[in-house]
Amino acid sequence: MSKPTRLDYCQYLLSTPINYTLTHFADHCEEFSHDKINRYLGGVQLRPRHVWQAVKPHLEQTPDGYIIFDDTVVDKRYAQKIGLAKKQYSGNAHGTINGIGIVTCVYVNPVLDRFWLIDYRIYDLHSDGKTKLDHVQDMLSVLVNSRNVAFSTVLMDTWYATKSVMLHIESLEKFYCCPMKSNRQVDDSNATRPYQRIDALVWSASELQTGKRIKIRGFPKHHKVKVFRVASDRRTDYVVTNDLSQSDTSVAQTACAWRWKIEQFHRETKQLTGLEKCQCRLPRIVRNHIACAFLVWVRLMRQAYETGQTLYQVKHGMFSEYLRQQLKTPSIKMDFA
Repeated sequence: MSKPTRLDYCQYLLSTPINYTLTHFADHCEEFSHDKINRYLGGVQLRPRHVWQAVKPHLEQTPDGYIIFDDTVVDKRYAQKIGLAKKQYSGNAHGTINGIGIVTCVYVNPVLDRFWLIDYRIYDLHSDGKTKLDHVQDMLSVLVNSRNVAFSTVLMDTWYATKSVMLHIESLEKFYCCPMKSNRQVDDSNATRPYQRIDALVWSASELQTGKRIKIRGFPKHHKVKVFRVASDRRTDYVVTNDLSQSDTSVAQTACAWRWKIEQFHRETKQLTGLEKCQCRLPRIVRNHIACAFLVWVRLMRQAYETGQTLYQVKHGMFSEYLRQQLKTPSIKMDFA
């Protein structure tokens, strides 16, 4: 009996409609036993670079590309001894749950309206001593210094709009565009008045159109950024950028809107690849499962781009022939109604 490979396990995650367990895999595969699959996943070390290697040949880059960072929590609230899982806040659950934190990095080509997963890190402070902010800075350095990825601007949520991350982006000679929390202390008076909350700033009509320069408390003395007040029916955001030449609020608003691509990625991986369905306890198997789930998303997305479909149409379309066959020749016939 041969040994399973990464390709075999990814093919299983891609092909199974509901159940993503190793037992289910073994029950439907004559070639591999449960023990062999378990030994493979426990012995191999799949890394984020394997995702990059799969994506790189198909990545359509542009100098005007966006890099988006965010994190997601793999829900393990009903699991007691799953490796890497710990109590943490989940935006999807709107509260603290037991889960696995993953910081993800997505590349967006705004001209083509396409995006790709290009990197990720599993948040496990106990094993590597790195915070989510550390992971973001590490990934950025790799993208710029090692992989030479073409992009102009980093997009991120308020949680990542910190001094360390923002100055790190500037050190790489890139722009950032991100909303800031409403209680962030800033100064728009060239040090003639005390710092105040960003949501307490007074805006003239022209500043609402073109933005204003501010200094953020804690940043170097003469460090200035541009802030735009972006208002909608539901909320008001204060979007900052180090691109001081930017003078159009609508442009900043449009750029920030691309951040929702990473939310789409998180939703699709959880619903279509079995990302949250691994029941194995060993941390190494959990890490390998996450890597394979992301590789499956990469394959589904490439198929979606090639066929002009959504990922849901691609995945669910795989089971259409089965349904046609069952309707034609049912395995179990209804004999009452």
